[in-house]
Amino acid sequence: MSPPPPRTGLQILVLDVGGSHVRAAFSHRALRIRIVSGPKMTPGRMVRQLRARLRGHEYDVVAIGYPGVVTKGRIMQDPHNLGPGWIGFDFTRAFRHPVHIVNDAAMQALGSYRKGRLLFLGLGTGLGSAMVIEGKLQPMELAHLPYKKERTFEEYVGEAALERYGRKKWSKEVRKVVGVLAAALEPDEVVLGGGNARLIRKFPPRTRAGSNEHAIIGGFRLWQDPTEWVDLTERRTGSKRARSRSATTRRRPRR
Repeated sequence: MSPPPPRTGLQILVLDVGGSHVRAAFSHRALRIRIVSGPKMTPGRMVRQLRARLRGHEYDVVAIGYPGVVTKGRIMQDPHNLGPGWIGFDFTRAFRHPVHIVNDAAMQALGSYRKGRLLFLGLGTGLGSAMVIEGKLQPMELAHLPYKKERTFEEYVGEAALERYGRKKWSKEVRKVVGVLAAALEPDEVVLGGGNARLIRKFPPRTRAGSNEHAIIGGFRLWQDPTEWVDLTERRTGSKRARSRSATTRRRPRR
């Protein structure tokens, strides 16, 4: 189900659900929470642990990035690296607030967006994918499309391929896959995210690295009006640049 129209001033709680940790962040507060997940983490257990940590902290709505297939706000399969029970779980009832849930790659894509047409590819255990076109999120499932030699894209750039080929050959395959998908989908730029994107030394043309922080920003954007996106991004990334400049100034020797 689609969320209601966004309105200014919402206090948004974002959950980035991963195989080893669940990260939680607020849109108007510096507080960050992190809990351990893993193969025994069910949605009920996640909610109980988070609600205990969130006690006393108010929020209006929730955005969740889920590591699996999500169709029209519904989880379609349990994740491989978490516990069971995710399909059909009522997060709105559990959190007692409106919830918008999307695939984690889609949430990071939205947070990575600048302008025009963006293709996001998440390099992790599998291959996550999404596009953002003129500010509109388009979740995609490119991983299991046939690519070559009767294998899928994921079989060339997923975790198993990295272990099979080694970093150098795997990186070369990533660049090839980016080229094929970019030629087909015609994005203005490509963002490579996910845990294995850090292994890429040479990026294809019009391609840049993603960041886990973009997933959090994407969760905020799910509930925000696009006119608020720039201010939100600048507030969270601009402060880091300011701290970096400050640190550089402190280290500069006196003449």
